[in-house]
Amino acid sequence: MKSHDVHIIGGGLAGSEAAWQLAQRGVRVRLSEMRGAPEDKGGEMTPAHQTDGLAELVCSNSFRSDDDTKNAVGLLHHEMRAMDSIVMRAGEVARVPAGSAMAVDRDVFSAEVQKALSEHPNIEIVRERVDALPDSGMTIVATGPLTAQSLAQSIVKATGEERLAFFDAIAPIVHRDSIDMDICWIQSRWNKTTSASNEGGDYINCPMTKEQYLAFHQGLIDGDKTEFQEWEKDTPYFDGCMPIEVMAARGVDTLRFGPMKPVGLDNPRDVTEEFPQGRWPYAVVQLRQDNKLGTLWNMVGFQTKLKYGAQVELFRTIPGLENAEFARLGGLHRNTFLNSPMVLDRQLRLKAAPHIRFAGQVTGCEGYVESSAVGLIAGMMAAEELAGRDWSPPPAASAIGALLSHITGDAEADTFQPMNVNFGLFPPLHEVGKKQRKEAYTNRAKAELAEWLKAGEPVPA
Repeated sequence: MKSHDVHIIGGGLAGSEAAWQLAQRGVRVRLSEMRGAPEDKGGEMTPAHQTDGLAELVCSNSFRSDDDTKNAVGLLHHEMRAMDSIVMRAGEVARVPAGSAMAVDRDVFSAEVQKALSEHPNIEIVRERVDALPDSGMTIVATGPLTAQSLAQSIVKATGEERLAFFDAIAPIVHRDSIDMDICWIQSRWNKTTSASNEGGDYINCPMTKEQYLAFHQGLIDGDKTEFQEWEKDTPYFDGCMPIEVMAARGVDTLRFGPMKPVGLDNPRDVTEEFPQGRWPYAVVQLRQDNKLGTLWNMVGFQTKLKYGAQVELFRTIPGLENAEFARLGGLHRNTFLNSPMVLDRQLRLKAAPHIRFAGQVTGCEGYVESSAVGLIAGMMAAEELAGRDWSPPPAASAIGALLSHITGDAEADTFQPMNVNFGLFPPLHEVGKKQRKEAYTNRAKAELAEWLKAGEPVPA
């Protein structure tokens, strides 16, 4: 007789949260974790982990802002608490002073999660490495960005090599309403547009004079940069994800013949004291729409190893981005994530093998809280499917609904990259003033999620 209803692979934040949600609903779970497994079971430690504890926090000990009135991640905290999150439960037990942020003692936190799961009668924790996707049986894969090579190869086989990334080249993403369109303009190079063009063009263009460009180029050379970790150093650069500062170091004009090329772009503004760039700018920074809502735009070709503070300082010298608000800053590091809008359905199931769900960071979300939230919702989805009930997704206006929409379809598959939760993922509230907008987002989300929870299955006590 089978001892479980759902097999979860990976005992990190997402896997632990999915196991808790299922177990609380009476579903029997086998949770496989390779860390701590004996040698004959394929025991293996990832390059980032230090212990074999479930839900180990490998980087920061912070879950970021806990403000649920004007902050997207704080709102996500609120929603997860409403859905009986084990991560939020353990976080309260392990909490340490951090002002308005939620920070935890990482050892206490991991121990609390592990204790809750190991004592639950519906959860069996098995220390073993799983080398291939199961051929049958409901499964949730929550192995994170450092998926073991053998399992990663099995995922590649199931999804296609081009749909699983092993090197994460991230360009900064800017909130559309923080771009100064009195300086920038919309146009595609040579006026070549797609059917999805905005106002006659696919790109927002930020023009630079020669002096502005030379100062920006020097800023890239001099900027404070993050060093690769030891386990990242053997990962080569690819032409498509070359850090912008590496290109800058190859010559002063390299960027002007690359991502900052001005050719084919005609600024509609003539030279004036206010607009010295004129109709023919010396260099151009282009931004491309990043989500279907049109609220987020990414800086084309601007993947970087500059430290976050250096990025904000330098990128705000770009004409039109002086007051830019960043939904995500740039980065370049080894990672493993699915092109989820292409390979997963709206219930996080692999289209090629619907008995397999994915959860957590491998789906293309960033951050502890976001990873946990996707694990939570994957567990709820699996429980509903096992119960034979139709799945009603959380409202798109909620934090968890907006994050899920980004992963499973609202993001463009061709440019899909991991993302933290942010208000740029939410359906816009154009009728609300900018100063009141964040509060309006949170109020709307809380109301709609409360209705969704009330209409759905009872949340376990």
